[in-house]
Amino acid sequence: MSMNLTLMIVIGVLVACGVYLILERAVSKMLLGMILFGNAVNLLVLTMAGSDGKPPISGATDDAHEEMADPLAQAMVLTAIVITMGLAAFVLALAYRSFTLTTTDDVENDPEDVGIAAKREQEDPEE
Repeated sequence: MSMNLTLMIVIGVLVACGVYLILERAVSKMLLGMILFGNAVNLLVLTMAGSDGKPPISGATDDAHEEMADPLAQAMVLTAIVITMGLAAFVLALAYRSFTLTTTDDVENDPEDVGIAAKREQEDPEE
């Protein structure tokens, strides 16, 4: 099985940009990062499925079976698209609610987490 090097580079760039955006503090940037990362994974699944073939709905002969496309990868990508859209709608609703309450899109540090981190640094200063 041969893979398209250009498509693999595009997938790598999409993953890198998606991870970078997921690590940002703004919810809208996190959402864009999740969408980019999801699209990169979908492209990776379709690339790894192999080359194009005949439709998977055909006779059960051995010759037709060898030339068929793999329907599992296509079904998994369709499912992933639906899940990504649902997740995007949920995160958009959370971002809207956060913006209406705090008039900002940034995620703030939890005071308890900051306190725990400060305690840990005081207990183990050499690490």
